[in-house]
Amino acid sequence: MFGNRLLKGVLLVGLGATSYGMLATFVKLAYKENFTTAEVTTAQFVLGILGILIINTFQRIQNKNSAEKASPKNIFHLMLAGTSLGMTSVFYYLCVRYIDVSIAIVLLMQTVWMGVLLEMILDKKLPSTRKIIAVGVVLVGTVLATNLIHNEADLDWRGLVWGMLAAASFTTTMFTANRVALGISSAQRSLYMLLGGAVIVFAFAIATQTTPYNGAIFLKWGIVLALFGTIIPPMLLNAGFPLTGIGLGSIVSSLELPVSVVMAYVLLNEKVNPSQWFGISLIIAAIVIMNSNFTKNK
Repeated sequence: MFGNRLLKGVLLVGLGATSYGMLATFVKLAYKENFTTAEVTTAQFVLGILGILIINTFQRIQNKNSAEKASPKNIFHLMLAGTSLGMTSVFYYLCVRYIDVSIAIVLLMQTVWMGVLLEMILDKKLPSTRKIIAVGVVLVGTVLATNLIHNEADLDWRGLVWGMLAAASFTTTMFTANRVALGISSAQRSLYMLLGGAVIVFAFAIATQTTPYNGAIFLKWGIVLALFGTIIPPMLLNAGFPLTGIGLGSIVSSLELPVSVVMAYVLLNEKVNPSQWFGISLIIAAIVIMNSNFTKNK
């Protein structure tokens, strides 16, 4: 029985991470059709919010309105936390506009050491030796995975800056998502965080969209981006993590990294050399090192 639950959890988390891994490639394909970052992000959030609203409605009907509802305080905190979610989407999509997806995803995975640093600041406690080793492995893996040593062409500094900002905001999202309004349903939490993120996305769109808005994005790429970015992954990850535990779930969710690189290789023809694959393997190894005691915790 336990084995079946664990296997189910691994499959759910793995599929959720795989969905996230596909996202940047779809964004890059949308860019090739001359859609802007503002159009891509607004379409994803509008359709994502509609999708989560439908899920919330079905849940209320199924539970006959017996589930705990979010208080005004919960809503405010979740929307505030959701602003970092909106910033992550904007920064990450700006990043893939300037550099390859295979490098952008590596930059996003800097959340591994940023999370350790943020935890140290908030808890006022030095990280364990295992975490320090993992951070070192991530940094070495990043140098290899981004091909900094053998890269003949300079990486666009704008892509690097946006990628690091995306990692920083994603780190904030992960911390707040696991600490805010945990008593209400995941669908409600997702909805209010998306609404908070939408404030950032819409503000960005208003400030940067200089051409007439191309509404074709909603049908061409909006549905795909909403499904793989704001609807399917949160549902699968929220259902899978309680079954796997945080440690094993974090390891399985690192599938996002190789999936993203493979998608970029297959659909975008991005070149990935052996040293880059080795660097990606090191980053995944670091995630395993940080969560190597998951069986004990479970």
